[in-house]
Amino acid sequence: MFDCPNKLNIIFDKLYLFGIKPIIVGGYIRDNILELDSKDIDIELYGLDSLEVLENILQEFGDINTVGKSFGVCKLNFHDLELDFSLPREDSKIGSGHKGFSVITDKNLDFTSAASRRDFTVNAMGYDVREQKLLDPFGGQKDIQNKILRAVDMDKFVEDPLRILRGIQFSSRFNFKLDEELFELFKKLIKKNILEELPKERIYEELKKMLLKSSSPSIGLVLLKRLNLMEHFGFSENYEQVDYFAKHKTEDEKLNILIFLSLIYAREKLGFIKKLSNELKLLTHISLYIEIQKDFDIDDSSAYTLYTLAKKVNIGHFLLYLDAYHAGKQTYQINILKDNAKTLSIFDSPLAALIQGKELIKCGLIPSKKFSEILLQTYEAQKKGKFKTPKEAQKWLKNYLTSLS
Repeated sequence: MFDCPNKLNIIFDKLYLFGIKPIIVGGYIRDNILELDSKDIDIELYGLDSLEVLENILQEFGDINTVGKSFGVCKLNFHDLELDFSLPREDSKIGSGHKGFSVITDKNLDFTSAASRRDFTVNAMGYDVREQKLLDPFGGQKDIQNKILRAVDMDKFVEDPLRILRGIQFSSRFNFKLDEELFELFKKLIKKNILEELPKERIYEELKKMLLKSSSPSIGLVLLKRLNLMEHFGFSENYEQVDYFAKHKTEDEKLNILIFLSLIYAREKLGFIKKLSNELKLLTHISLYIEIQKDFDIDDSSAYTLYTLAKKVNIGHFLLYLDAYHAGKQTYQINILKDNAKTLSIFDSPLAALIQGKELIKCGLIPSKKFSEILLQTYEAQKKGKFKTPKEAQKWLKNYLTSLS
């Protein structure tokens, strides 16, 4: 039984008054059959003349955002749901890449014709709200039951190279096997370097979905390997590690992707990440995690080691990565590191320096290379426990400066 949110009835009832037939389409149908929660609902409207008419109809329900008039789409946030309303359309390939399409909307288009432009059968289903009937012209429901990913139309499929990556992330997220014919098509297209037509941002978005939304991202990585794309992206075969972290990830998406990428990139392959992103902060942190982990002694939980670590990275975040890197097999030692860092009050931030530049200036020093070196030495002394209070710090500094004279 398809579950349509009752709170949408008030919108549907008003659409009926204007002779408009709403059909819920796409991912919401797929996720509903898979018994997955979804707040994003795509609704195709048949018998609608234009988006301008729709805006007037829907304005009482909230702010309308017409994000793509050329694609016949407008958005509405309604309660806790994100609604995308669109006109039925047909796409024609006119150029390279995933944007090289001419879009023609047609209010009289039948559902089967409109759904034929979609990528996979599992995404080409609809639900007729008024008739309370599932529309499935290409057998998507059966493919979900059989855990198979098939193309709606093999000829149209090749027109959009992004569909290869969408297929990989769907396979990973839902544990679907690629139809053999589709798998062979993927290999053929990849050999032709069709992915080179895509901007790196779109590639990165699909791979992020594979990592962030899969309960076992290793499924996607194995598929990438079978398609000879692991080397293309520079990924390592750390299947156990990514699957472990998938079960322990946080609510912070940026932190999660940092840890996932740190797990699948080896130090010598880190340059490959520029095929996905130019985000300097992300690249810096990934490089730092990999470099620190290489020489990190997991059994050393001394204050000095933790103070040094906290100056380089957020310890709480790094220990999540370290735990995943060891696939949960060093959790006891990591918990000791965690407890000690919390005791030292450096779990989320570095040790606060008791001696700063202003103290040196008060002693008559001026900023210089020597000035910076003295600050470095005072911080090292603090990390080693030479002083623990501001008063002790001042006494130590006085003796240290005297020794330099």
